[in-house]
Formats: sequence, C-alpha cells, structure tokens
Amino acid sequence: MTLEVLGISVLWIFLFGYVMIASIDFGAGFFNAYSLLIGKNHIITNVIKRYLSPVWEVTNVFLVFFFVGMVGFFPQTAFYYGTILLVPVSISLVLLAIRGSYYAFEAYGARGHIGYSLTYGVTGLLLPASLSVVFAIAGGGYVDIVDGQPVLNYWTLYTSTFAWSIVVLSIAAVLYISAVFLTWYANKATDVEATNLMRKYALIWAAPLIISALGIIYEMKSINPESYQHMLNLWWMFAISAVLFIITVILLWMRKNYGLALGLLIAQFAVAFFAYGIAQYPYLLYPYLTIYDSFTNTQMAISLVIVFVLGLCLLLPSLYLLLKLFLFNKNYVTGKEDHHA
Repeated sequence: MTLEVLGISVLWIFLFGYVMIASIDFGAGFFNAYSLLIGKNHIITNVIKRYLSPVWEVTNVFLVFFFVGMVGFFPQTAFYYGTILLVPVSISLVLLAIRGSYYAFEAYGARGHIGYSLTYGVTGLLLPASLSVVFAIAGGGYVDIVDGQPVLNYWTLYTSTFAWSIVVLSIAAVLYISAVFLTWYANKATDVEATNLMRKYALIWAAPLIISALGIIYEMKSINPESYQHMLNLWWMFAISAVLFIITVILLWMRKNYGLALGLLIAQFAVAFFAYGIAQYPYLLYPYLTIYDSFTNTQMAISLVIVFVLGLCLLLPSLYLLLKLFLFNKNYVTGKEDHHA
C-alpha cells in the first residue's frame, strides 16, 4: 500500500466515523422536532435527550480531523476546493453554529422551548444536504477551469438530478440510521411506546434510502463513466451491503434483535461507503485532481499518518468511555440518573 492510499484510507475512516455519529445526532434532532409538531413528544423526547446530552459535543471532532488531514495530506485540495466550496461550506458552517448555539440554549437554558427544538431539528436536515453536495462536486461535471482557476457551475449543479439524488440519499440515510439507532436505544431503555414509534420511522425511511442509492448509481453512468465502471466491478460489495440492509429491515419488521439490526446497519453503510470511495479512486476531484497529483512530501505524510492513528487510538477509547458511562449505563438509559455533559 502506497502512502497516498494509506493517507486517503485514514481520512475515509474518519469521514465514515463522522457520517455515522452525525447521522444519529442530526436525525435525533429532527425526530424530536417532528414529535413536538405532531404532539408525540411525550413518547420519544426523553429518550432522544438522554442520547443527545452527552454525545452532541464530540460529533464534530471527526469532521475537524478529516478537514485538517485532507489539507495536510493533499495540499492542492485547498486550491481546488477552497474557491468552489466557499458557498456550500459557508452554509454548512453557519448551520453548525446555529445548531450548536440552539442546542446549548435548549439544553442549558429554556428547556422545552419549541423554537429551539424546531431550529435544531431543521438544521439536522439542512446540514447533511449542504455537506453531501461535496460528494456530487467531487464526482465531476460541475467544475470548469477558467484562466487556471477552478470555477463551480452553480446552475449545472442545482439542476443536476445526480446532485439531488445525493442530497435525497443523505437525508434518507440520516433519518434511517438515526431511527434504527433510537429504536435499539429506546428498547434498551425498556420504553415500549418509543421503541414502536422509532421502529415505524425506521421502516418508513428504508424505502427512500434504497431508491435514492439506486438512483445515484444510475445517474453516475452519464456523470462519471469511469467511476460507474468501477462501481460495476465492485458489484459484490454493493450486493453485500444490500443483503445486510434486507436483513436489518427484516429484523425491524419482526420486532427482534434490535442490537443485531444496528450492528448490521453499521456494517451495511461501512461496506457501501468504502465501495463508493474505492470506485472514485484515484480522483479527489474528477477529472482534475488525483491523490497522486497533490500528495505532500514523504516525511510529512508519515508524520500525519502516525498522528492520525494516535488520534484514532485516543478518540475511540474516549468514545467507548462516553458510551459506557452514559449510553450503556442502565440507570442513565432508563432515566434513573440524569447526567449533564
């Protein structure tokens, strides 16, 4: 394995970590807001807040690691993406700031304020939509080089069915991942009513998830034929992901083994996520930038790999400790203890 492949693999692991943890967080905020609107907040709000309270602060650590590592390993990404992502990333940063502020107000200030909860919920859908646009841009077809400078064609991007398929997939994935996790979590809290409600949401969002995923593969054929061909070659990985998805849905439908269903869901997304990453290889921005064009020097690369592996070794036990103290603490899960992060 070359240093370039090792570097992008480490970054992809951090990005996957962010996608999974942030999805639960984003979806939980949305379901909390939705339950307020339809008058079912008495069923799931307590379960959701017991999850969000200790976890929301650590979510963005993975994203920070990814951005720092991307510029560190591949300095030219700053030149290409710095300009073209100015608007999408600015929107995402504003949403992140609003989300953090409103969560703090809701958690530590006016508890139960519907405005804070709704804002937190809405940003939970807008954030994955704005961040996922980066995947569409990286796939190619939306950037032109004008006088040596990369320029994003906004009209082509916003009228692209491929880009919208990715946005729909990101929202469906966030709500599906979050609903499956909260089904397991509510079941662990022995809250039958919340378990049944979240299970229903998980089954509802399973269909849009798989339809939008198939739509992306279909649209890829005209957007990026090279990556499309790679995806066809990796059909077995996507088939494994599909089988894991089907088993997860069956377990949810049969109301059993929610812990196994959650494990299979994580495996399903891991296989699909890494298959998609391999299909894009070696491009960081198709067709202008590959991982070999812009790689940092060897000494810097080795230092970054060591730092990131050490960071992961520090982050994972910290996350495990957080889960053990809060999410897997029987008294905390069932509401007998009220910890505040």
